[in-house]
Amino acid sequence: MKILVTGVNGQLGYDVCRVLSARGAEYVGVDIQDFDITDREATISFITNYHPDAVIHCSAYTAVDRAEDDKERCQSVNVDGPRNIAEACHRIDAKMLYISSDYVFPGTGEKAYEVDDPTGPLGFYGETKLGGELAVQEWLKKFFIVRISWVFGKNGHNFVKTMLRLGKEREEVRVVCDQIGSPTYTVDLAPLLCDIIETEQYGIYHATNEGFCSWAEFAQEIFRLAGLPVKVIFIPSSEYPSKAKRPFNSRMSKDKLDQAGFNRLPDWKDALQRYLKEIQEEQKIEKDGDRS
Repeated sequence: MKILVTGVNGQLGYDVCRVLSARGAEYVGVDIQDFDITDREATISFITNYHPDAVIHCSAYTAVDRAEDDKERCQSVNVDGPRNIAEACHRIDAKMLYISSDYVFPGTGEKAYEVDDPTGPLGFYGETKLGGELAVQEWLKKFFIVRISWVFGKNGHNFVKTMLRLGKEREEVRVVCDQIGSPTYTVDLAPLLCDIIETEQYGIYHATNEGFCSWAEFAQEIFRLAGLPVKVIFIPSSEYPSKAKRPFNSRMSKDKLDQAGFNRLPDWKDALQRYLKEIQEEQKIEKDGDRS
């Protein structure tokens, strides 16, 4: 199978390509330097010329707060981009896997959202991720939509890296405790996406690491595993105002994965421990390189 991966410079795209490479798959990873997904003609031209059997679309506009003011760009990347890719896939009869988000839901209650529960985004970012889902479904029958949340990986910015930085600067940090969800380690998610794309089990899935926590509990575990003596002060979201509303409930059910025969991801604490080890080993290599 010949696979095209968008967003190769991002957290998830990087690890998806790493998995495909390890598996000996025929693939190409692309980013903005190869073509702009918001440019319909350029997107269709590149994809139809490469003629993949499947596209794993990892690139996205993910700045949730900035999206409230930068609506045109967010809409263009998160809705027009997936639509352009879906149209190209339609022309060459290729499968498409689109990465979506917990932000498509209203984030109410305490029950884990099922894949077919009613959507209702709170902010513009969520609206565009849902818009991307609808655009893909409008063009294709051979599609996978995988909703994820609280992503962390080697490339780019994420909550874990932010906490590690703050943990070296402060003795205490204030973190919201009333938003509940699941972290997602790209190293764990990437193999699942590569497994999914090989099948014809089309539809919508939720894929995060197992277990739920609040952002404050997530921070506590980061500091504990990193050996940083930082006190986490639990605060309600009302004490940490942001431009965009965040969902209080980002729990998502993984029952659809079970039904399709896919393996769930490991527990988030296990994932975090492995991620911190990956970061430490990378820093050690960099230091050793500086000495040589």
